[in-house]
Amino acid sequence: MGHRRTHAPRRGSLAFRPRVRAKSIVARIRSWPEIEGPPKLLAFAGYKVGMTHVVMIEDWPNAPLYGREVIRPVTIIETPPLFVCAIRAYERTSYGLKTFSEAWCENPPKDLERVFTVPEKFNMDDGISEIESSLDGVSELRLIVCCQPRKAGIHKKKPEVFEVKIGGGSIKEQFEYARKLLGNEISITDVFSEGQYVDVIAVTKGKGFQGVIKRHGVKILPRWHKHRKGHRRIGSIGPAHPGVMWTIPRAGQLGFHQRTEYNKRILKIGGSGEEINPRGGFPHYGIIRSQYVLLEGSVPGPPKRLIKMRYPIRPPSNAPTTKPKIVYMYVR
Repeated sequence: MGHRRTHAPRRGSLAFRPRVRAKSIVARIRSWPEIEGPPKLLAFAGYKVGMTHVVMIEDWPNAPLYGREVIRPVTIIETPPLFVCAIRAYERTSYGLKTFSEAWCENPPKDLERVFTVPEKFNMDDGISEIESSLDGVSELRLIVCCQPRKAGIHKKKPEVFEVKIGGGSIKEQFEYARKLLGNEISITDVFSEGQYVDVIAVTKGKGFQGVIKRHGVKILPRWHKHRKGHRRIGSIGPAHPGVMWTIPRAGQLGFHQRTEYNKRILKIGGSGEEINPRGGFPHYGIIRSQYVLLEGSVPGPPKRLIKMRYPIRPPSNAPTTKPKIVYMYVR
């Protein structure tokens, strides 16, 4: 008889290499979907509060419990309005997208000085006219927005500043849409609606330097004499020459990675936190003071982490898009 093969699956997914710390605690959206219809912002951001559960009517037609009450875990994200600071135009070159011009609002929030040095006065009219006169050469329009953590329950003053692409319509329609928003606030209801699916981009919880058992799920070795050199380690790292392969599970950084989770359904958009705030506030967060979103399932990151929600880049084809009916919402 030949040698009996043993089941030894590889440990640790290679899809997430390199497992290094994220460059910033604020996740970066690297790709944007194409949408149809009038111009609209393609993303919004909020602060993770925590998790709870709701009782809702199952509205997926092919589900075994269709039309009956089901329990769903939900994540609460507080979404104070974003302030539109500037319009940024991009032109397409042989080296990719390059910044063409910017138009900043005249009176940005005072807290913006905590991020970078703000000039005494922005020349908004010159920036707008420069972009408008060259719209034929503009490939993309994005808005530079900043969060307003003072309007949230999070004890924070320094805002996060990031870009959001405008999708839908023509470049001229996008420019008119952006010009109306410049210097104004935009709320979560202007971007998303209840029942819609979104992609969630965030930085996960940091867990520091960990061994191969926790980091890659390697099997713990048995407690007999063959493994006198350790149990929470891999059996062999392979030959030293020509070199240890990069696919071998090794100890290192675990957590604080940027991750994208696809197709999270918005079950509810709340106007204020009074209906959901528990007595004493949420653990590790506090009290919700502005609008909030209930997302079905879990999202990456600890409480207070900034969560970016983007239009789905690969939306489900047969999922219900109507407003879900929530029967009961658990409040501690």
